[in-house]
Amino acid sequence: MYAIFEAFDSLNDFMSAGGMVLWLIAFLALFMWALILERIWYFNSGHKEFMKPLVKQWNGISDHSSWKASQIKDKLRSEAKEEINKHMSLIQTCVALAPLFGLLGTVTGMIEVFQVMAFTGGGDARSMAGGVSKATLPTMAGMTTALSGVFATIYLNAAKNNEEIHLKELIKN
Repeated sequence: MYAIFEAFDSLNDFMSAGGMVLWLIAFLALFMWALILERIWYFNSGHKEFMKPLVKQWNGISDHSSWKASQIKDKLRSEAKEEINKHMSLIQTCVALAPLFGLLGTVTGMIEVFQVMAFTGGGDARSMAGGVSKATLPTMAGMTTALSGVFATIYLNAAKNNEEIHLKELIKN
């Protein structure tokens, strides 16, 4: 139990040292990783369940060469691609926002340094170090969040491409 309290205390110290922007980055990271984990779950198990009724509907059509069958095939493929691509652009937006939030933390931390310098006539070293810390930690957190999101996005794009190829094999003429 002591270790849990110590971990939360360390996390609280880290978040306090980084300023309010670090909380914004943490929220963004949690949101992004919730979407990423949902997509990983979907590609590993949910997609197969989603495809069963679509494939059953396609296999229930006797004439696959008619115009009507072609329209049904396009509709089924479109539905499947929509589900495959769900949340992908939102994940990529989160990846792009993370370093921008880090930059916001850098700016707000440096503003604090300049305020300390202006109010103390040059600033004392401790106050300036606190401002530099508030500038550095959000930058690091934003970049770490973005990099982890980039690696996850690469994996998800590969899974998405594989499922789109598999989709063409399941619903074909």
